[in-house]
Amino acid sequence: MANFLSFLIPQDKKFFRLFEKASANLLATSRALVEMVNTASADKRKELIREIEHLEHIGDNLTHETLNELSTNFITPFDREDIHAMVASLDDVVDFIHGAAKRIDLYKLTEIPPSMCKLADLVLQGAQELHAAVSNLKDIKKPELIREACVKINSIENHADDIFDMAIAQLFDEEKDAIMLIKTKEVLSALETATDKCEDAANAISSMIVKYS
Repeated sequence: MANFLSFLIPQDKKFFRLFEKASANLLATSRALVEMVNTASADKRKELIREIEHLEHIGDNLTHETLNELSTNFITPFDREDIHAMVASLDDVVDFIHGAAKRIDLYKLTEIPPSMCKLADLVLQGAQELHAAVSNLKDIKKPELIREACVKINSIENHADDIFDMAIAQLFDEEKDAIMLIKTKEVLSALETATDKCEDAANAISSMIVKYS
């Protein structure tokens, strides 16, 4: 059955190349984020923020290119709605990473709390699983690998929720500077939302698998 369903999927490699480029770009952005929040060098942090901004532009271009292909091709490898949801969510993750990095820079946050580092690491873990899932989309004969990655992403998002809730509770309990509280909360919120968007992308991928396996 898997072989038969694989035969039904259009073998236009352009879509799969674009999918993999988008997920690889997200992975690179996530790695830059983790390095950024863990560096003690202000100059290095500035350099990494510029890199994240550059990668965000690349992500936008890949999204536009994919959506253009979606609008001009009569036959697509998966349902248009699922492709659109996946690509948009991948782009959203990069956008929220960029938003968090930009806020760290604009708000002049020199001391990065452990909770931010933990959330950044979970964003990276989600990006790694998404890249694994997306890379396997062209081989529908192995849907279990994709399902496994999507399940892990759901677990990562739940873990991120717990860390975010505890971090916010601690922030309100310990931070006496109202301005610093707001700044920190905004960055934490952007990082937690990035994990939500990872789950959105995983849900779109799961929908594809359900329909073709």
